[in-house]
Amino acid sequence: MKEIRNILGWLAMEEEHSIIKDALKHVEETYKTVISFSEAVRAFAQGDTNGKSIAIEKVREGEHQADLLRSKMVKELSEGLLMPPDREDLMHFVKTLDKIADWTNGAARLLGFIEAKPPENIVKNISSATELISASVSKLREAIQALAKSDLKTALSDCEEIDKLEHEADDQKKVLIGAIIHEKLEPTILLLTYQLAEYLEGVTDKIEDAADLIKVLAIKSK
Repeated sequence: MKEIRNILGWLAMEEEHSIIKDALKHVEETYKTVISFSEAVRAFAQGDTNGKSIAIEKVREGEHQADLLRSKMVKELSEGLLMPPDREDLMHFVKTLDKIADWTNGAARLLGFIEAKPPENIVKNISSATELISASVSKLREAIQALAKSDLKTALSDCEEIDKLEHEADDQKKVLIGAIIHEKLEPTILLLTYQLAEYLEGVTDKIEDAADLIKVLAIKSK
């Protein structure tokens, strides 16, 4: 009986590692989604309407690919041999990863509705918030790569960096909203830019949520 339990335990470990590998694929799609959003913001800042539209479409496609990977991982977890607590942790991790792409796609949709370029101070702060998102998702990718290699120290260090970036994103949101409030904007632009500020912070929040779950997985792996 002990030998059977050991075999099942080994199979479960292999299954968990397989999910982490799929998470790497997912974060790559999420990373590309964020980079495409950054391209959209850059085009927006330059007044390149066509470039903005092309980049927003790339965001939409990246979110779709990430969603397909999420469905695959959920199916694998539902049918696997992992014990309920481990399955629950990984399921939560998978769904949290997917929310990053979802929120990035939501931010891109809002950006698409903003036709007239807002005042430069607002555009500058949207760009700064987007840079923080890009830095955060890069660190998340590195953290998952480290976790896949069982380099727990690096994974945890990357997660700490994500925490710091999330705090910077909170501060950046306040600056962006301040810029929006102090400009005399027409109601539609006011609403869209305010909602965009919320979504930009939401993306970094979801990245931090994923980092928190990496900490849980890393600690349980010790």
